[in-house]
Amino acid sequence: MKRIIIDQEKCDGCKNCTVACMLAHRATPGTVYDLDLLDPKNEARHTIVANGKGGYFPIFCRHCSVPDCVGACMSGALCKDPVSGHVQYDESRCGTCFMCVMSCPYGNVKPDKVTHKKILKCDFCKDDTEGPNCVRVCPKKAIHVEEVSA
Repeated sequence: MKRIIIDQEKCDGCKNCTVACMLAHRATPGTVYDLDLLDPKNEARHTIVANGKGGYFPIFCRHCSVPDCVGACMSGALCKDPVSGHVQYDESRCGTCFMCVMSCPYGNVKPDKVTHKKILKCDFCKDDTEGPNCVRVCPKKAIHVEEVSA
């Protein structure tokens, strides 16, 4: 299965990955030049925080082998795809209990800022045949996709 791997030492906090994620998941098609970065509807599926030592700590979904978020999901809105190994989210099944948010040990699963009725998490840019946008745009190559064993 493929996972997004982060090399924290290479991350300079440029947030190109954040903009690429926002662009990939925006409601209306467009380019980076007309993307409203302040519109909460364009929220990214990951977070980058300063580590307090002059560096940055990217927080991405790990698509865990045994995901706590899936185990905590009472409605079945989260499931692990047996083929890709990615944790997938079905918004139509979500009961907005946010048990997944509380159970994610990495702090990646989060409620959306607009409606607070769904969660946001990395979907590995599942509709993009070229793979995750964040990986393609990282100028430092701090983000890459790697084949890992289950």
